[in-house]
Amino acid sequence: MSEEAATQQETVNDPGLRDKVVTAIKTVYDPEIPVDIYELGLIYEINVFPVNNVHVVMTLTSPSCPSAEEIPGETEQKVKAIPGVGEVTVELTFDPPYATEMMSEAAKLELGFM
Repeated sequence: MSEEAATQQETVNDPGLRDKVVTAIKTVYDPEIPVDIYELGLIYEINVFPVNNVHVVMTLTSPSCPSAEEIPGETEQKVKAIPGVGEVTVELTFDPPYATEMMSEAAKLELGFM
């Protein structure tokens, strides 16, 4: 395989891309809570499809969250900024509804739930 073909293949299917997406998402914070949205449990799914297209299914702490437009938009921007990422879609859902049990232990500790 030529070097160009190898580089093109890596661009098409990056096996470490999901980890890079998680790292990028961990830089997004709810402005009212000092914990990133991944540790808060707001990310339900991260799917990486061929040609490195990324689909994220997420929720918010409540349907009336004042940052309802900001958080999904920032999530999309952070994922799009990863080199090699194709199209990015962020789907917002409230099913199942968010509950504090979805937080990681680190988030619970940070927020005083433990």
